[in-house]
Amino acid sequence: MKNLVLTILAIFTLSTNAQEHRQDRKGHDYMKLIMKDLTPEEMANLKTKKMTLRLDLTEKQQKQVESIMLEQATERQQKRESRKEKKESEKPSKEEFLEMQNQHLDHQIEVKRQMKVILSEEQYAKFEKMKPRRHYKKGRRIRKK
Repeated sequence: MKNLVLTILAIFTLSTNAQEHRQDRKGHDYMKLIMKDLTPEEMANLKTKKMTLRLDLTEKQQKQVESIMLEQATERQQKRESRKEKKESEKPSKEEFLEMQNQHLDHQIEVKRQMKVILSEEQYAKFEKMKPRRHYKKGRRIRKK
């Protein structure tokens, strides 16, 4: 009887502890919500400052990068608003999905070309290394679940 009570108590304690740990991870979701409410100018400013810290950008480079980031942020906001206007339950057709993906990839190629012109060779090499890490972590997270 004593062992049964201790076992139940231990299981209850462990399950409560595990639930608290899961709730701590909600901070990341909260940050995503805050980021969605930022204006395109604020978002471009933040991204430019992060890139300045990582790539050691000059003033001229900062202005050029900020204009690119502002363009991206306004485009993203427009797309988000257009998706909200459509019903969220509506999923795009295969052709629409293919078109969206092609537009997205074309835009990425264009941004990459612009960044190559703006950044020095060393900075561009660092810039190229910045993105794959994030995608790698995403893949790892999915596989662990």
